[in-house]
Amino acid sequence: MSDRSPWLSRRTLMTGAGALAASGGLVACGKPKSDQHAAPAVAPPPSDGPPEGTLEWAVAGPWRASDRVRDRYRHPAQTLKFFGLGEDQAVVELWPGAGYYTEIVAPFLARNRGRYYAAQFAVDDDADPAMAQTVARFREHFGKDRTLYGDIRFTQFPPAGDRASAPPNGADLVMMMNNFHTWMGAGLAEIALREAFAALKPGGTLGVEQHRMPMKALEDIQDPAATNGYVQEAYVKEMAAEAGFIFKASSEINANPRDTHEHPFGVWTLPPTRLSAPRGESENPNFDHAKYDLIGESDRMTLKFRKPS
Repeated sequence: MSDRSPWLSRRTLMTGAGALAASGGLVACGKPKSDQHAAPAVAPPPSDGPPEGTLEWAVAGPWRASDRVRDRYRHPAQTLKFFGLGEDQAVVELWPGAGYYTEIVAPFLARNRGRYYAAQFAVDDDADPAMAQTVARFREHFGKDRTLYGDIRFTQFPPAGDRASAPPNGADLVMMMNNFHTWMGAGLAEIALREAFAALKPGGTLGVEQHRMPMKALEDIQDPAATNGYVQEAYVKEMAAEAGFIFKASSEINANPRDTHEHPFGVWTLPPTRLSAPRGESENPNFDHAKYDLIGESDRMTLKFRKPS
């Protein structure tokens, strides 16, 4: 998922997590795209623009008009290059949400003989209506223009029955984009890492972007539910190692030194969510967003792991 939006309360999240254990359902989050963004007509690139099929072309694509405002914080081209995205790859994204990265990766792979697996959160008859709406909009938006997005494989995480997130040992890259804290809160982090390990080819790459909580002292303890949305980098590395991954490299591409990591409503106080009250409560019209808007989006770790070959 391209960043977690809080239109589902944590109470909803944890209630869904309980249902998961009982019924194989899934809790999740994501923010539906606006109707304005749902017009995927492919406009020809400017004559002096990047050559079609390049990563730069996909990032600059006119179909991304409403997403590009966030590129200054998310640095998609640099992040994907750091992960090693290349032509003719099979790429799995766990919980792409509204599709910030789908808008880039799917067109790039479609023109370079690659395959993109969108492992959305699972929805069933008991799913939260907002979750179901997000999945429905995602499938409609990215399924109706195969000229642009190619033949996306719509799957789910966690898998249920024969509905796997991706074929085993077939992926070159698995992406986890700002969802690790959500999985921790729902008891799904270990499952996500296990699923990523199974999907990757030997030698394949796991790429993680996540809101980062700095360790100020060795005795700092990570909140196992990540209730403020931040996770310690060492914690992610440890969990990945326990799942069998080898740490390969980290990058400060998505670092934000202005982020103090201490906000009244967690990471969601910052853009793009900009909470003004606890989740589930009415917005506070008197809340002063100014200093949080000056911070911008959160400080994030960007990590790369390898499945042993």
